[in-house]
Amino acid sequence: MGQLEDMAMFVRVVEAGSITKAAEQLDIAKSAVSRRLKDLETRLGNQLISRTTRQSNLTQSGELYYQRACRILNEVDALNEQTSDSPTRIEGTLKMTAPLTFGLMHLNEIIDDYASQHPNLSFELDFSDRHVDLVEEGYELAIRIRALQDSTYQAKRLALVRCSLCASPDYLSKRGTPQTVADLAEHEFLQYGLGKYGSIELTDDQGKTHKVVTQSKIKANNGDFLRDMAVKGQGIVSLPTFITYQMVASGALIPILGQYQLPTLNAYAVYPKNRFLSQRCRYLIDFIAERFGDDPYWDQI
Repeated sequence: MGQLEDMAMFVRVVEAGSITKAAEQLDIAKSAVSRRLKDLETRLGNQLISRTTRQSNLTQSGELYYQRACRILNEVDALNEQTSDSPTRIEGTLKMTAPLTFGLMHLNEIIDDYASQHPNLSFELDFSDRHVDLVEEGYELAIRIRALQDSTYQAKRLALVRCSLCASPDYLSKRGTPQTVADLAEHEFLQYGLGKYGSIELTDDQGKTHKVVTQSKIKANNGDFLRDMAVKGQGIVSLPTFITYQMVASGALIPILGQYQLPTLNAYAVYPKNRFLSQRCRYLIDFIAERFGDDPYWDQI
């Protein structure tokens, strides 16, 4: 193995948190990773990782080597891409995670098209709403729809996510269509999340925000379920338009109080801050961003 390969292996050990986890992610023997790490340290004449029976920690030299190694690996990858006369060969396995509903509704065609363009590429996809530690579990990329607070990750915005209030024609015919924020107090809501109290915020055309504590008839942690309950006439629901757009287009759900704005979210591609980001990952991020943007197709119906 060359020095760049050993450098990449060292970066994987640091980001995985242990030699054992790095070996699992690289699908090679733990002894092989240990030997290559030891050879690297011998060649450098310095210990990079302080290892005990219970834990491993970067030494001061190891921290410096890790930071520089990440930059070098990214620069080498970019240089190869810029100077190559042949089309970029996207290969290997791309391991990513995305929210369940968003992934099933909006990543199918994207993954299909991307896989068709790059036949040497394989995927491992985790569609779930659980919080995934990318480094701990060896993921390259996550799609997240939330406010980002963790400074250990970098992110690229993929799409603006708008929300709306909806209810079924049957529900509105029985309970009446709210015309003002005050009218919402007389209605039943379908709450996303299992918190004790539900609430929504609406902003009027003057920029004034109105917070409404809602009466939650049904609480659930899945947007598909709540959308279906709204279609069946169980109450008013506040959900991202990427979940409700088909039902709105068919008339099964009717948007209400359109003169008010609900808070917007963003869909991000998230990846570890200092990790060497593969071409397969960078190209997919750009591919998704081009498909969505600030006026995604689900808001054009």
